[in-house]
Amino acid sequence: MNTDQLCGLLAEPSRLRTYSAVVLGATTPDQVAGSTGLPTATVGKALQKLIKAGLVTAAPALAADEDAFKNAVRDQRPAWTPLDPDPDRDAVLKAFIRDGRLTHFPTYPDKLRIVLEHVVKSFDPDRSYPEREVNETLNHWHPDHAALRRELVDARLLTRTNSIYRRA
Repeated sequence: MNTDQLCGLLAEPSRLRTYSAVVLGATTPDQVAGSTGLPTATVGKALQKLIKAGLVTAAPALAADEDAFKNAVRDQRPAWTPLDPDPDRDAVLKAFIRDGRLTHFPTYPDKLRIVLEHVVKSFDPDRSYPEREVNETLNHWHPDHAALRRELVDARLLTRTNSIYRRA
């Protein structure tokens, strides 16, 4: 089951409440009806759909597939494409970069350096960039482009002269 199917299945309030009751320990339709306040007929219909989809099993007692969410997300996660051929550097980049964006700044200097060396590859070493263009490029990496720009300059990966930047 993928995430769209899972969300679609639980988008109906009666099915969501029924599934929740089973997750919380209800093992019979009467217990589900009692804990959710739903009519028995509504619980029966909801359970039929949940059982058919494999989100709930009925024998010997009602039980929920609590791994369904984790499995749905895992199944849809794209395969990781290494950002660096060195496995140690790639592990650092994997920890801080998601979907081509920097999630947060590493606090350890060695890890920050690896991330900055990766980010600076966005700039052509044979070209000069006005500050506005640097900001636009860094905005693709992180919303705080000024902090990222400052880190790149402090690490001497970018040089700045009269608001013109070059890759070092």
